[in-house]
Amino acid sequence: MSDSQPPQPSHSPRGGRGEGGGHGPAPASADATTLLLAGARLTDGRTVDVRLGGGRIQAVGTAGSLPAPAPSRVDLSGYLLLPAPAEPHAHGDTALTADGEGPVSHTADEVQRRATEAALLQLGHGATAIRSHVRIADVHGLGPMEAVLQARRSLRGLADLTAVAVPRLLTGVAGAEGLAMLRDAVKMGAAVVGGCPDLDPDPTGFVEAVLELAGEHGCPVDLHTDGDDPARLARLAAMAGGLRPGVTIGPCGGLSRLPLDVAARAADQLAAAGVRVTCLPQGDCAALERRGLRTAPVRLLRSAGVRVAAGSGALRDAGNPVGRGDPLEAAYLLASQGGLRAAEAYHAVSTAAREAMGLPEVRVEAGFPAELLAVRGDRIAGVLSLAYSRIVIHRGRVVARTSAVREYCDSAVAVALDLPRQGRMEPGP
Repeated sequence: MSDSQPPQPSHSPRGGRGEGGGHGPAPASADATTLLLAGARLTDGRTVDVRLGGGRIQAVGTAGSLPAPAPSRVDLSGYLLLPAPAEPHAHGDTALTADGEGPVSHTADEVQRRATEAALLQLGHGATAIRSHVRIADVHGLGPMEAVLQARRSLRGLADLTAVAVPRLLTGVAGAEGLAMLRDAVKMGAAVVGGCPDLDPDPTGFVEAVLELAGEHGCPVDLHTDGDDPARLARLAAMAGGLRPGVTIGPCGGLSRLPLDVAARAADQLAAAGVRVTCLPQGDCAALERRGLRTAPVRLLRSAGVRVAAGSGALRDAGNPVGRGDPLEAAYLLASQGGLRAAEAYHAVSTAAREAMGLPEVRVEAGFPAELLAVRGDRIAGVLSLAYSRIVIHRGRVVARTSAVREYCDSAVAVALDLPRQGRMEPGP
């Protein structure tokens, strides 16, 4: 069971990739939903046209090679075309509350407004699929969950928003209500079950309860943990091994504070159990009620075979009052501080994030979902450094645009050296 399953077209384009040629047969007549992306640059250095239709990529060919006219055409000259990122770890119910005066409102209207606004901000950055962790079973009960699910419905067609039910306690007398509400949240429409075992008096019992309920309903599991207790991680890995559709934990910043050999052993156990890790390079989130100073040891985890995705976490709330909710910033931090190559860092916020959310893979090839992000620039490293102008495509249509223009005052030096106004557009890979 994935977070979100977009509708599939009635048939898939056929044909494979050829040198300098198109993919799949040309349609007999242009369809009203067809979109032609013209002159886009790919990460392998090619400049191509990409035709979209029925929510998927219909064809990819050398620039100018695809049949015209198309009902819609977007000129992507000067843009790098990428699989769209996804946001695997958001908190829409508490987003955008850092600047408010007085106690945070949790009325249904306010939570829905915040969750919707946060999702649109993340969509503008490029995230066409968002997994939002929502607190339940406290004084506000299931109200925030219902509000986020309402936001999900209102965003249909713009972005795929899904909810993770996050109870506080699940064990003992105090946890009975939390367990009942967790079951109700799944019946309401929560696609994922989660929570914070670190905050329960019986962390192992908490995990057991979540895994049992997830097994009953066929739901993915996504748990918050700092990861600073190797024995607890070992027990979680032992219990989670083999659970389908899968278990994700994060942000696991505490793994970075463990001795290297201890952290490596924990990483091996997580890899063997198939447990994914979602790290938060931009900082922890308020759900853990602590401030971790370091992100998860991404290189160590990857070397052990753990599938690692990256999320944004807090978006201007108690967890991070200046959070941006930008997947490209998370990738930038993984590259600048986490030791990953630019392509690896972007993989963590796109392919790996979608995989963690149970979504189908996206490639800029015929037959794949038309979930795409065009960023002004010519290389991944460049767009992670200076990713201002963006065009976001969800289910085959443009759903968000951000345009940035940088201007300088007149300068004889700039004119003489023919310096670029924005970015570097020289040809070549």
